[in-house]
Amino acid sequence: MSALDDLTTAAIRAQADSTDAARAAVDSLPWLGASLDDDRTHGRFDAWGRSTVIDENVGAPVIPRALFDELHRRAEVEASWPVGNAGLLHCYGYLLSLVETPYGLKRERWIGAALAAACGLSPDAFLPWHEGPTLLDRAGDAASAILASAASSHTSTIEGRHTRVGVTRERGPAALAYAVAAPSATVPLLITMFPVGDAGAVLTEVTSTPRLRWNAV
Repeated sequence: MSALDDLTTAAIRAQADSTDAARAAVDSLPWLGASLDDDRTHGRFDAWGRSTVIDENVGAPVIPRALFDELHRRAEVEASWPVGNAGLLHCYGYLLSLVETPYGLKRERWIGAALAAACGLSPDAFLPWHEGPTLLDRAGDAASAILASAASSHTSTIEGRHTRVGVTRERGPAALAYAVAAPSATVPLLITMFPVGDAGAVLTEVTSTPRLRWNAV
C-alpha cells in the first residue's frame, strides 16, 4: 500500500468514533505519532491559535470527536470540543478528515501540489510523511513567511482582536495565510493556510465583510 492508501485507511478507521478506533488510527501511521511527539517537544503548537472543528462551509465536524480528543491528548494541548488548537486540527486533523467540502477534502492542501506551488516550493513540500521537519513545522514556517512578506495583505481588529491575512500574489492563484490574536493579546497566532484561485477576490471579500474566518474562534 502507498502512504496515501495508509492515510485513507486510518481515516476510515477513525470514523468509528471511539477511543480505541482513534488511537488505532493514529498508531497505524508511524510518521504521525512521531510528528506529534516532535511538535509537542519543541512547543510548536504554541504558535497557533484556536479553531473550531465545525467547518463553516458544511456546518458539521470535519473529524469525529474521539479523534479530536486523541490528537489533543497526544499533543498534550488543552481543548474543549469543538474548539482546539488550529495547527493540530488544520494540519493533522485535516489529513484524517473524510468530509467533502465545496473545495474537496481538507487534506488536499497538504497532499496536492497547488499550495506548495503557490508558495514557490516543490510539489511534495507538504507531504506529511516526508522525513525531516514535521508537517506542522513546515506549514508554520511557510505561513509565517507569507504573513511577514505578503504580496498583498489586510489587517484589521475584529471583536477587539488583531487579525492578518496575507497572500503570495495580488491576483490569481496564490497561497493564503491567516492569523488571529488571542483575546487580550496583541500578536496574531497562526490559524490556517491554503491555496486560493483568485487572491484579489478573496482579499476584497475579507475587506468588505469583516469577521473571524476560516473556523477561527
